[in-house]
Parts: sequence; C-alpha cells; structure tokens
Amino acid sequence: MKHYEDNFAHNSLPAPELQPDYIFENLPQFQHPEMLNCVERLLDFHIKNGHGNATCIQTFEEKWTYNDLYEKANQIAHVLIDDLGLKSGNRVLIRSANNPMMVACWYAILKAGGVVVATMPLLRSKELTTIIDCAEISHVLCDSSLCEEMELVDSPFLRNSCYFRNSELEDLMQSKPKTFNNYHTKSDSIALIGFTSGTTGLPKMTAHYHKDILNICEAFPPYSLQPTSSDVFTGSPPLGFTFGLGGLVLFPMYFGASTFLIEKPTPDLLLQAIQEYKVTVCFTAPTAWRIITTKVKEYDISSLRKCVSAGETLPLKVWEDWYNATGLKIIDGIGATEMLHIFISSNEGNMKPGSTGVAVTGYEAKIIDSKGNEAPRNTPGRLAVRGITGCKYLNREEKQREYVENGWNLTGDIFRQDEDGYFWFVARGDDMIISSGYNIAAIEVESVLLTHEEILECAVVGLPDEERGMLVCAHIVLKEKHKATDELVKAIQLWFKEVAAPYKYPRVINFMENLPKTETGKIQRFKLK
Repeated sequence: MKHYEDNFAHNSLPAPELQPDYIFENLPQFQHPEMLNCVERLLDFHIKNGHGNATCIQTFEEKWTYNDLYEKANQIAHVLIDDLGLKSGNRVLIRSANNPMMVACWYAILKAGGVVVATMPLLRSKELTTIIDCAEISHVLCDSSLCEEMELVDSPFLRNSCYFRNSELEDLMQSKPKTFNNYHTKSDSIALIGFTSGTTGLPKMTAHYHKDILNICEAFPPYSLQPTSSDVFTGSPPLGFTFGLGGLVLFPMYFGASTFLIEKPTPDLLLQAIQEYKVTVCFTAPTAWRIITTKVKEYDISSLRKCVSAGETLPLKVWEDWYNATGLKIIDGIGATEMLHIFISSNEGNMKPGSTGVAVTGYEAKIIDSKGNEAPRNTPGRLAVRGITGCKYLNREEKQREYVENGWNLTGDIFRQDEDGYFWFVARGDDMIISSGYNIAAIEVESVLLTHEEILECAVVGLPDEERGMLVCAHIVLKEKHKATDELVKAIQLWFKEVAAPYKYPRVINFMENLPKTETGKIQRFKLK
C-alpha cells in the first residue's frame, strides 16, 4: 500500500542502509500499530474522553478549548480538500507567528493527509521560494499579516495560497462541517518536514513520521517535566522550530494540558504571562533566561515549576543566577531538527549544574574519536546518539552520510562524558578556535566573560591570523553601553588573564549594541565571523 497519492517525500528519503539505527522499540510506550495518524492521540483523543471543554490554547486576547481547536481543525481540513484541492502527501507550508490559528492549521494538514512544513515568520520571499522549490510545496496557509513577502514568491510548484486571521480561510470555514474523518496514514508516513537552520544555498530538509511525533512526547516530557493535565506551558521558540513545536503544542496537548502562545515573546511578556495565567512550564533560550533573571523580582512567578533551556548551551553563570534569584533549577537540553527534539537532558533529581545531562528515555549517546571509536571518559570528542528518532534528510545523500555514521547520528557537537555518565558541552564542531597550537572552545571563553560585572551578553569566534592561525575575538554587549572604551577593553583582557588560562584571553574585543540572533534566540556566530 502506498503512503499517499503524492509520494514525493517518501521517494526522497535516504536509502535504508543510510538511515540511522532505531532502538528501544521493545519499550511499550514506543510501540505503534501499522496505521496511525498522530492527530488522533494529540487532539481527537481528548474529545472522545470528555476533555473537550478543558482549556487548550490561551493568548492575551483569546481562549480556545480542546473542542474549539478540534472543530476548527476539522473545518480547515475540509477547506484544504474541498476548496484548495489538497491530495494526500502534498506538502503544505504554514507561515505564521505563534497563534491558535497556526495550531489549527497544523492539525488540519495532518488530518487531511498532507505533510506540514512550518516556517519562521521572519523569512523573506527568496528564502520562502527556496523552501517551496526544495520540498515541491503545493499549498500555503499564511497569516494575513505576513502576506507581503508571501505574495512575492514565484514557484512553479505552488498551486494555492490561502490567508487566515480575518481573511478568506475563515470565510471558507464557516460553511464546513465541524467533524472530519482523518486520513488513514501509516505510522511511518511522513508527517512533517523541518528545514535546518540557515536557508541560504540549498537548505537541508529533515523528515519525521507520525510515530516520531508521538514518540518524543513519551521521551523528554515524562523524563524531565512529569506533565499533568493541569499544567500551563509557555515559551518563546517559534512553532516553525521543532523545539517550539514540541514544547508549546505537542507536549502540552499529549498530556491534556494547556499552552499560552505569545506572538512576539519579549522577556517582559513571558513574565507577564507566567504571573497572570499561572504558567507552570516555560521553554526559552539561554539568552532569554539571562535577561529574565534581571527582571524576575518585579513579577509573581510562584506558579512556575519547570524551566527548560535549549537552542544553544546553557552557561553555568546563567543557571546559577536564575537559581539564586528564584530557587528554580533550569533544565538544560540538547536536541536537533534532525532528531526532532531533546535527547540529552536532566531532571530535578538527576542534575549536575553546568552539565547538559544524560540520555533521556528512548535514546543512548556516546563520545567518539575521529576514527569512530568510543573515547575515554572526560576526553572531548564527537557526540553520537541514536534512539526512537533519527536523521532522515530528503534528497541529500552526501549530507546524510555526514550526519549518520555506523547507525549513529552525529550532531556536530563536541562533548565530553564524565565518570558518572553525564555529558558536558565543549564546543560546536565548528566553534573550536585553534590559536598557536592551543585548542580553545568559544563557549569556555564566553562562560568566563559572562561573569564580568560589566558584561550583559557576549559571543566568541575565531578570526584568521597569519601568525597564530586564529585569534580569539569577543563580541560584547555591555550592561551600560556608554562605558565602551579602549580602557575597558584593556581592563577586561587583564581581568580575564587573572581568572582563566591566559592563552584563552580575547585578543580582539568588539563592543556591540546587540548580538545577531535567530528568532529562537540563538546567536548567529557565522555573522560575527
């Protein structure tokens, strides 16, 4: 039996011998029937079990119950098939900030048998065109406030665009039934395609199955969060980013909890949401945790019980400052678009401050050397992971061979594993600075600089240098920007040599108004290089 009428995505999967090993299939929570549409467990299940009137999504302006989301998703699914001509397996791009209608569209596409391609709202028409051409996307559902760039897209693959938020989609929905028979997908039918960071050149498309979406809900959340239906989730990552999709949609809804969505989530708005809506679980990036720490005393955050950080490594200083201010322990984690969500993390009873943690239920990880052999404990090497999800690049055999080696997924990160089995971040594989023969991890230099009383944020990169090979260069945002002087540069350099190994000190310091960041709060070091 074919998965879909349009099998472009499945025909683009890497050959079985190039795919990673999948393990832990013997655990019952990761067992699935052959036929499975993940929406039935994430959404329809709650309606059938009498949970339909429970709060599902809130914003500062509106509140939806599970029944509201269910009915709207069903109506959109009818529109996709009846009015927009969707065939099963067609790829559908969603372009929106985090809001309830985006979530309804996400579910509707899967109900109708489509494949979701969710994107970041800040992408421009050139980047959108590249994504549409790569994934041969036929349909777009776009927030009406983001129509300008969408209307500039010119692709031979694009057949239908429909706009929502007081626009044509709502008009078409009005006459549609509020029930829908979900497309009968297989558990290993492709549900979504995630584009990895960076859309210049030819971006990498990574595919995930319907069963993958349910599997991650049984991995990180029970291990680290212990969610219940009374939890309220919030956070800053966009739903177009798999970190945000998991933390703000899949995890709360799998457990019958609610989510609070913020379209432009500033630290102040996150804190306001926590205070006013009694948020219990918050997902955001290290840079945001750092800023929130400075403002937390102005708000009542007594409802908050779990704090999650991902996107880039969490500096120990940020963890300590937050803990000292609130008594709460930030749960660090590493995930990847290729793996769908977090695979190494910790929980409150199993945490070493500064460490990323251990492999969560459903995964195993190890450190390997350049030849693929397991490295001795406390020796930096390449992080290798395998488990219930894995990298499946579409139409990129050469990239698939780089990411998957001997059945293991190689994330491109340098870690070490201590004698207790905890993993400690050392550097991104491309963030190691080799200067005069010394290996200097950018993150180590940043961690030292962040303890300086004048420094708010920093990012460290290597600059090419004829004499030393590379120079350590620090881009620094000061707490008081008017203090940026040559004298302060020298003072920071002298101070650094006193508190850390002198060979690591930043020989070049640039003071900046702001650091370049992605929508997810990740520092764009390539722009600084």
